[in-house]
Amino acid sequence: MISRHFSGKLIGIMNTENLKKIAAEKATESVKSGMIVGLGTGSTVYYALLKLGDRVRAGLDIVGIPTSAGTEEIAIAQQIPLTTLASHPTIDLTIDGADEVDVHLNLIKGGGAALVREKIIANASKRILIVVDENKVSSVLGTIFPLPVEIVQFGCEATQTEVNRICGRSTLRLAPSQDGNQQPLITDNGNYILDCHFDSIPAPEQVELQLNNIPGVVENGIFVNRADKIIIGTPSGIRYME
Repeated sequence: MISRHFSGKLIGIMNTENLKKIAAEKATESVKSGMIVGLGTGSTVYYALLKLGDRVRAGLDIVGIPTSAGTEEIAIAQQIPLTTLASHPTIDLTIDGADEVDVHLNLIKGGGAALVREKIIANASKRILIVVDENKVSSVLGTIFPLPVEIVQFGCEATQTEVNRICGRSTLRLAPSQDGNQQPLITDNGNYILDCHFDSIPAPEQVELQLNNIPGVVENGIFVNRADKIIIGTPSGIRYME
């Protein structure tokens, strides 16, 4: 089901950051006192964290579980109380972003290199809200964003060879080092990320299983049948997919 909510002040040209902000802030309206809240990772969720921080300082009583070290830092700065899955194995609501969303609410995640923890949190969540701007929506996964796959460092070349048998081509994600050169990005779990370039992924559930069966693959960024609602920021207001 797709529906729209229009607001006159949102009519007109809006840049991507505005679209992210309105979607993220809309999602926080579903957060109520007493909830255990999964806190996603990424540039869109950042705005949700800021809004939740405002609400916590105004009296909202929640406890958050972050999906990355970066999110944890922001949440602490926003004075959002935090806990762990060990203490609270069931999460009432998770707010997270996505790099791509298809018309069946399947997702590609991992642009923020937090896909393993994001999938663990998703699996523990009763309800998941995904916040995106309209540029992230596609008819078929894999046509907008490469698929991130987290792999262990040991034997990474052999693992990449096997991954390439499925996707055709992948690149090792790099990050700047202290000396200004590029080096492999290291995830919060101490692993590497391969960005896999598909023409499209029409059968995401099958590809998810195929990749996870490769020795050396920790997890991949395909999320199938996990999102309950997509909140999309558009120049004409909020659009929903659920």
